[in-house]
Amino acid sequence: MPFQNPSFFRVFLLLTFLFLVGTSAFAQKTREQLEREKSENQGKIREIQNILKQTSSQKNVNLGQLKALNQQINTYKKQIDLLSDDLELLDRELKVLEKKRQELDNSLAKLKEEYGHMIYEASKRNVYFNQLVFLFSSGTFNQFVLRYKYLKQYTDARKGQVKEMEVLQEKLIAERRRITSKQNQQKTVLDTRITENTKLEGLKVKQNEVIQELSQKEVELRKQIAENKRATDLLEANIRRIAERERRERIERERKEREEREARRRAERERIARENAEREKKGEAAVVEVPKEEEPVVSSGMSEEETTLASSFTASQSRLPWPVKGFVSGHFGQRPHAVLKGVMIDNLGVDIQTTAGEPVRSVYDGIVLDVTEMPGMGNVVAIQHGNYMTIYAKMNGVTVRAGQKVKARENIGRVATDSDGTSELQFQIWKNTSRLNPENWLISR
Repeated sequence: MPFQNPSFFRVFLLLTFLFLVGTSAFAQKTREQLEREKSENQGKIREIQNILKQTSSQKNVNLGQLKALNQQINTYKKQIDLLSDDLELLDRELKVLEKKRQELDNSLAKLKEEYGHMIYEASKRNVYFNQLVFLFSSGTFNQFVLRYKYLKQYTDARKGQVKEMEVLQEKLIAERRRITSKQNQQKTVLDTRITENTKLEGLKVKQNEVIQELSQKEVELRKQIAENKRATDLLEANIRRIAERERRERIERERKEREEREARRRAERERIARENAEREKKGEAAVVEVPKEEEPVVSSGMSEEETTLASSFTASQSRLPWPVKGFVSGHFGQRPHAVLKGVMIDNLGVDIQTTAGEPVRSVYDGIVLDVTEMPGMGNVVAIQHGNYMTIYAKMNGVTVRAGQKVKARENIGRVATDSDGTSELQFQIWKNTSRLNPENWLISR
């Protein structure tokens, strides 16, 4: 049998130990990741709770309140899923601890059995007397010394067994405490999940009440949709005007650069022609050649600084910081209305709902192209990043001006709050005259 081979058995024990250590390390990594996700999601719950409290303080229900409720429900669902993952992880950890406790129990039982057998054998005879006879019956002094060392080793072995049993007993007690702690932790997580589920059900009830109340305000909602559409169309027209202005300026810069290059070449040709004419008058051969026509330079009309900025902006896709704290309350493109069936809403960017007066920050280095006030959109700031533009609408207290250079994460103003008590930033990203989905550019939260 392989286990009768001592070397094989030692290798087997080593591999088993390494496997258990590796399993434990993996579980620890999973635990850290899970705790981090739970903490981050709990922070989102608190953040959205503050937003919901603000919109719920109004006398009448509104879309902002419904959006916050929807988002709060999603975060509670995620928290419940994370708590379920936590319970599964705790169950796996408990199984590992129980297995370890059983191994310690078995080892301790075996040691006790061996020690008990040793004590029993020793009690059948006068150990002290037999030891003296054993020593003094030695034939030589060297034999006496050897027998003394043997008896000492025997005594030390017994003491070692006692010490090993004490150590195992302490480990077993510690392991039982860890198991009790995990069981208590498991109960706490289970209670928390039940509590969170109760809150979730309450939010769903509130969500249905808000939807029913808003459904009875169809005329008011359709009027609001029409107003928002006019404001959005006006904003889009303004953005395209800015983009077209920038395009014309780039074309003009490119034309001037082309004319300057042509003027330099023409001047060089004239200089060479004069020099050759003077050489001919002196009877000297013309040795200076007229330069060949240069290949036309392909240019985007952007300066070197703008080209570098555009390139670095492109490389920042999915890594841009959020312009404001909060959650996406309106996604990019065409989406169904939150209440009215069959009604589609077209969003040029994303709406980010937040708390009143929250600071708005530039998502990247750039130059402020335009600051204007528009009906239904409040203050609007357009920032250029090479051939990209970021748009920040529904703001107040703007702190930047056209032509000003800004850095990433620099404050540019504050989010405005509408008559319903909803604080929502409209954020857009454009490349030349094409609008892009900001959620593909912002860092995942």
